[in-house]
Amino acid sequence: MAAVVSDAGPLIHLSQIRKVHLLKNLFGTVLVSEKVKIEVFDEGIRHGYSDAQAIGEALADGWLKVEPFPKRLLVPAGKLAEGENISLPDAETLLLAVDKNTDLLVDDKPLSDLAKMYRLKVWNTWTLLLEGIKNNYVTLEEIKNALNILDRMKFRLNEEQTKEILHAADIIEEHKKHQ
Repeated sequence: MAAVVSDAGPLIHLSQIRKVHLLKNLFGTVLVSEKVKIEVFDEGIRHGYSDAQAIGEALADGWLKVEPFPKRLLVPAGKLAEGENISLPDAETLLLAVDKNTDLLVDDKPLSDLAKMYRLKVWNTWTLLLEGIKNNYVTLEEIKNALNILDRMKFRLNEEQTKEILHAADIIEEHKKHQ
């Protein structure tokens, strides 16, 4: 399993549905920048978000690691953020994945599109959950539950997206039955 770099979104969303351990199962090691760690853990604890506890446990267990951002990339990250109209933490996360030659976990569409321009393999919360079904880490019922929980948390998908995810999950389940 290769390490992967994560933005805040997938960590937060997987924590909200109590599936953050899925990342350890799929990738072994997850790297985050200091800025992402502050967003998902420090600020989460400060605001009393219960999902931040799961992030803290992953950090303590050592499979979620804060990766120092290379100083040589500070200026390029600033230029990327300004030129592409993205946040500095997003630019740093993207360049960290490029520098480490890893996949990228991100739920933000503009950042995902930009990462693909850098030829990175991009995962989001939903593709992670579907991969979880494929590897028997997640059930179809858990995906349905995740859709409901995240909808209440304002991580809404439109009706077509929800249908696509459930259809993909059904196809994966069917394929597993015939193996």
